[in-house]
Amino acid sequence: MVYFGFRLLLVRKNILPAIVLSFLFSFGIEFSQLYQEDWINQIRGTLLGALVLGKGFLVEDLVRSTAGIIIATVLDKVALKIVIPYFKL
Repeated sequence: MVYFGFRLLLVRKNILPAIVLSFLFSFGIEFSQLYQEDWINQIRGTLLGALVLGKGFLVEDLVRSTAGIIIATVLDKVALKIVIPYFKL
């Protein structure tokens, strides 16, 4: 989702900036979960805060994010090879 969000914002750019920004965003959110202060934990206590910021650091989430970005990139490249020949951009 994060990759496709950046890809949507950078539709006319190369794929590389979307990949780099996706990794920075995903890893940044995950590592931010190591920071535990009352004010940010109150935000994390809300539904929206928990969905956006998460609740706790997990190395598995870094692996999942990496796999998701790689899969999304491959799907993007495949879709571009299939769709672009039909549209003269």
